[in-house]
Amino acid sequence: MILAGDRLLGRLGEGLKPDREFHCLDWLVIVISAPRLSSLSFLHKFMIAKSIAFLASLAGLIVLAISEGAIAQDASDQSLCPRPALSRVVRHTIAPGETLDSIAQAYGLLPATLMGLNPALRSGKAPVGQEILVPPYNGIRVVVPAGQTWRDVADTYGVRADALFEVNGCVASPTTIFVPGVNWSPNTPGAQYAAAPPTPQRYLTRYPLPSAAQVADVYGWRVHPVSNEVAFHSGVNLQAAAGTPVYAAGDGTVAFVGMRENYGNLVVINHQGGLQTRYGFLASMQVKTGQTVKAGDVVGAVGEGNLPSPSLDFEVRRNSDLGWVAEDPEPYLREMGRP
Repeated sequence: MILAGDRLLGRLGEGLKPDREFHCLDWLVIVISAPRLSSLSFLHKFMIAKSIAFLASLAGLIVLAISEGAIAQDASDQSLCPRPALSRVVRHTIAPGETLDSIAQAYGLLPATLMGLNPALRSGKAPVGQEILVPPYNGIRVVVPAGQTWRDVADTYGVRADALFEVNGCVASPTTIFVPGVNWSPNTPGAQYAAAPPTPQRYLTRYPLPSAAQVADVYGWRVHPVSNEVAFHSGVNLQAAAGTPVYAAGDGTVAFVGMRENYGNLVVINHQGGLQTRYGFLASMQVKTGQTVKAGDVVGAVGEGNLPSPSLDFEVRRNSDLGWVAEDPEPYLREMGRP
């Protein structure tokens, strides 16, 4: 830097005109060579002083802009994240005449949700005067094992990692979180934190194809077999020849028939127990919206789909305050009867 300054001072000695353009960095380099300034004229010293003042003001503006940008970014990030679900839990004191069912109905929840958060309710009774915790929607409270990430927890409970992240206030390192759309069950060790096992034998009783099929695309986070992009898949693709009949997985009512982006030709059936099944990429659809179907009724035929070979895109979803939340179809498929 000093050698560069000496060269610049040499240029000044050659006769620098007042209207000659110099980069601000040139003046800064000259300042670093301050011992040579005594040989400059008053005009040159004046120009150097102005440049120093300009650089100082410019540096101040840069620092201010950076700090203000950081503050704005922090404020924006906070505004995009809702309050964590567990911070929105309310307290309810059980009044005479109230039951577990009536309290759950008043808050639009399942009784199992209240039982999961409140051990005092797990007998099925509602003790008068007992204070209980009521979450904003159905789900379970989970203590996150050390070292697990949002994706690990999401995979464990079959929910979307991005939705789980936002529901819990976008906390980077979770410890105790709320998993929405998962039912509490007393059947697993650590019952307060256990998800209810699916019960397909009650409502979903029929495999959607004539025979067990190979899974061409799995449920959850995976690399898409065609696009090679990491994305969440809310169902499974069951490989089958084009034109293979597709059956209703259970008794229910047809909620939708038509074309949908990411599904192609789609049939949606609502079942008892808050369950819903979806049948995507059909070559044809043989039911109508509002129609009542029985398990095993033909709803359509397998189409080409969005994979290299024909397949049925099959989903199982459960109703919740967050909408129809996707569940892993595999446990259901394993228990379904074959024709």
